[in-house]
Amino acid sequence: MSDLELVISAGRASLGDAWRAVRIGIAGGRIATLDAPASPGVPEVVLAADEVLLPGLVDTHVHVNEPGRTEWEGFDSATRAAAAGGVTTLLDMPLNSIPPTIDPDALDVKRAVAGPKARIDVGFWGGAVPSNLGRLRELHDRGVFGFKCFLSPSGVDEFPHLSTDELHRAQAELAAFDGLLIVHAEDPAVLDAHVDPDGGAAYARFVASRPPEAETTAIEHVIAGLRAHGGRAHILHVSSARTLPLIAAAKAEGLRLTAETCPHYLTLDAEHIADGATAFKCCPPIRDEANRDALWAGLVDGTLDLIVSDHSPATAELKLDPDGDFTRAWGGISGLQLGLAAVWTEAARRGLPLEFVIHRMSRATADFAGLADRGRIEVGARADLVAFAPDRAFVVDPERLAHKNRVSAYAGAELRGVVARTWLAGSPVDADAPPRGILVERPFPLVE
Repeated sequence: MSDLELVISAGRASLGDAWRAVRIGIAGGRIATLDAPASPGVPEVVLAADEVLLPGLVDTHVHVNEPGRTEWEGFDSATRAAAAGGVTTLLDMPLNSIPPTIDPDALDVKRAVAGPKARIDVGFWGGAVPSNLGRLRELHDRGVFGFKCFLSPSGVDEFPHLSTDELHRAQAELAAFDGLLIVHAEDPAVLDAHVDPDGGAAYARFVASRPPEAETTAIEHVIAGLRAHGGRAHILHVSSARTLPLIAAAKAEGLRLTAETCPHYLTLDAEHIADGATAFKCCPPIRDEANRDALWAGLVDGTLDLIVSDHSPATAELKLDPDGDFTRAWGGISGLQLGLAAVWTEAARRGLPLEFVIHRMSRATADFAGLADRGRIEVGARADLVAFAPDRAFVVDPERLAHKNRVSAYAGAELRGVVARTWLAGSPVDADAPPRGILVERPFPLVE
């Protein structure tokens, strides 16, 4: 073991469903052994007694917004916040950057901007919009992890949504080369039927304008496309528990459907959102406590596969409407840095173990993305690791977050669980050191 570059010693490390003491030896950025011997000259880090060692989280749903809307976030601030929250790999959504990632030239622009700034590893989703249908293979062959589409207006003009017919065309096209479609599933006809013409500050009226039927109807269209064309689809940011029977039945039928939910749907509820509190606006919306309980049940029984942040920031001017009008405020929650602590706080309250949370935010998300060497602590895996103090508490002060815009739905909340240190490929992520993240691509099979 003379080639080891670092040893990390922990009294408890998360190895899947088991915890054990480890002395992780790292060589070439990967885990060489879980039982490293004492090696003179090899630096060693010993975790504190109240810290456990976790695999780095893989967040497959992040809006970085650079270039074009870098004042909303950007790769420097996003990857700093990610590392501070225990995330070592993120996948960037194709919007709200300008240009959106809907063709190879736009992907080149995104990669050129991200590469010099990434403090953790970064990959990219492509977009499926009406204008690029029939040409999705071009982006697939460039290594994007799949294609995001909206079934209702996205909120930005440069990323239009797909009609139901266009959705099914995209599904047929992607099925031909086993590409993955990830779907913002809200049906525009249902939304149009529930438009609140007066808007205003009443949170209940905002929720009523985006009812559960918008999600269930859209998911029915996705499932119909899977039945007709085969292929794979993934439902993004499930907010309504009424969708769970649909998703479960599709899985039982053998359709290749997966689904995710997000920290804000698992930890916040409508009963505790004040009128005018537009920091809580997101689409689909945060619903009531009973719905939140049912989403947790969907995670426990496996209907929901992943927990991801759906980090969707904006400037304070866009997010905090001066009149508290939910119609005018930007919809999105900034949760990249706080997702692990928020979910663990709620999971612990419900009596769920830490390994339940870690699996759905690391190994499950890594496997979903095809990154089988991440999100786990085992020999051969990348040494992306996190020292986490699960019983330390802190109060969220937005001014101390690394997000570019210090607007948080968790402001003032007491959360449980502190990320003490993060290692990327065996080296600490240092806010004062040059960025060391790499740009990752979808793994290519030997024959495609």
